[in-house]
Amino acid sequence: MNASSTLRKRSLSVRTRSNGAASAVEGRTADDDAESLGEPVSPSARLVEEYFIVVVIGLGAPINQSSGRAGIGATIACYPRFHSIQATDKDGTLRWVRTTVDLDYHIIFPMLDTAAVLVNPDQAVEDYVASLSTKPMDHSRPMWEFHILDFPTSEATATAVIRVHHSLSDGTSLLMLLLSSTRSAADPSKPPALPPLPARTGAIYVRPRPPMSAGSLAFALWLWSFVLLAWHTMWDAAIFISTILFRKDTQTLFSCTDHGNRRPNRIVHRSLSLDDVKFVKDAMNCTVNDVLVGCTDAALSRYYYRKSGDNKTGKEIRLRSVLVVNLRATTALHECVSMIQSAKGSDVKLGNQLGFIILPVQIAMHHDPLNFIRKAKNTVDRKKSSLEVAFTHVAAEVVHKIFGRKAGAYIVDRMFSNTTTLLSNMIGPVEQVEFCGHPVVFIAPSQYGLPQAINVNFNSYVNTVRVVLAVDETQFPDCHELLDDFVESLRIIKDAAEKHGSHDMKA
Repeated sequence: MNASSTLRKRSLSVRTRSNGAASAVEGRTADDDAESLGEPVSPSARLVEEYFIVVVIGLGAPINQSSGRAGIGATIACYPRFHSIQATDKDGTLRWVRTTVDLDYHIIFPMLDTAAVLVNPDQAVEDYVASLSTKPMDHSRPMWEFHILDFPTSEATATAVIRVHHSLSDGTSLLMLLLSSTRSAADPSKPPALPPLPARTGAIYVRPRPPMSAGSLAFALWLWSFVLLAWHTMWDAAIFISTILFRKDTQTLFSCTDHGNRRPNRIVHRSLSLDDVKFVKDAMNCTVNDVLVGCTDAALSRYYYRKSGDNKTGKEIRLRSVLVVNLRATTALHECVSMIQSAKGSDVKLGNQLGFIILPVQIAMHHDPLNFIRKAKNTVDRKKSSLEVAFTHVAAEVVHKIFGRKAGAYIVDRMFSNTTTLLSNMIGPVEQVEFCGHPVVFIAPSQYGLPQAINVNFNSYVNTVRVVLAVDETQFPDCHELLDDFVESLRIIKDAAEKHGSHDMKA
C-alpha cells in the first residue's frame, strides 16, 4: 500500500466548541480526497486560539446582496485558510483540512432592534460589534464571518464587520487579503494603488558596512553597533523573561481587572489627519510610527491625570505596551497582492508571522508636548538596535514545541497579562477603494480575547489615520472621551511642531 492511499484512509477528528470547551467529534474521514489532509497547524496559530480579529468597514453605498455575496465567494472564501478547518489526524497531529464553505452561514444579516437603530444607529453598530466578543465561533466550520449592517450611520451608508479567528491570519496578512480583494474606486477595472515600498529593504537592525575609504573609525563604529545589538538583545530578553515570571506593570485605571471572565470588548474608533501626522514627522525628523507612539502616550496621559486626579507628576508609573511587529519582508505586501492578482492566490501564505516589543508608556505632564515625540523616537530607535522582536517570536514557538501548546500559550498570555496595552500600526490603501462593488469609507481593525483592558490600533487609509480602541466596556464606559484625547493630543503636538518650525526658521 503506497503513502497516498494510507493518507486517504486516515481518520480525522474535527475540533469544535461546545459551551466554551473543546471537544472532538469523530467521523470525518479523508477517503477519496488525499488533498484534503493539509499542512499541520503552525505553533504560532496554536498560541492564539483564544484571540479574534475584528475589522469594521464603513461602506459608502447600500448593500447589494448579490454582488456582495458573489464577491466574497470569489475572493475571501477561495483562499485555503478560509475554506479549511482544524482537525486531528490518526497520529494526533492538528492539521488544516479543506472543507465546503456555506456562504449562507458565513454571511450574516442580523436582525437588530429597529427602534434602537432609528434612535442612534452609531450606538446600534457599536453595541452589535461589542456583542460579538461574547459569542463563540463554531470550530467545525471555517472560522470567519461577515456581519452586514445595512443601515446608515454618521460616517457610512452601511457597515460590514469581519470576524476572523486569529489562527487563520494575523492583522497584516488579513489586510493583504482584503486589499487584494478590492478595486480602485476611481477606476473599478484596475486594482488599487499599493502603499510605497519603504526605503529599508533588510532587517531593521542591519547597519551597512562602511566603504574602506570611510576610514578605521567608521569601521570600528560599525563593529561597535553589533556589540550594542548583542547587549540590547540580552537586556530585552531578560526584561521579557522577567515579565513572564514576575514583572508586572503598576496597577492603574488602565490595568485589566477581569483576567478570568473576559468581559465584552467595546470597539470604538475615530479618524485623525494623516497630513498632520506627517507634518509632525517631518518637523521632528522621525517616523510616522514614532508620532503615533508619542500621541498614544500623550492621550493616555491626558486621560490618566483627568480621571485619577493624581497630580504627582514625579511619581514613577510603570506602564508598558506590547508593540506588534510584522516579521515578513518589507516587500511582502506587494508580492502577495501581485500573486493574488495573477491568479496564484493559493500560493500565498497567510498565517501568523508576528513578533513583539515591550515598549514603555510615558505617563507624564510635559510643558513641551513635543517631548512625547522625542521620547517615543528615542525609545523606538533603541528597540531597533535589538533582536527582541525575533526573540519573543522564537521563544514562544520553542516552548510550544518542547513543552506543548499550553506552555507556549501561557507565555503569550503572561506577556499580555503583565503589561497594560497592545499597540499596532498598519498601512492601508493609499487611494479610495471598492470592496465587492461598494465604496469603502473607512477601515477599523482591532481584536479581542487578550487579557488586557485596552488595546490601541492604528490603520491608515487614503489621507486619514484611524485610531481604534478595543476596551473593557465595564472599565471604560467613557471610551469616547479617550478618543477625544487622541484627537486633542495630535492637535496640541502639531501646534507645537508648527511653533518649533517657525522658531527654527527665525533662528
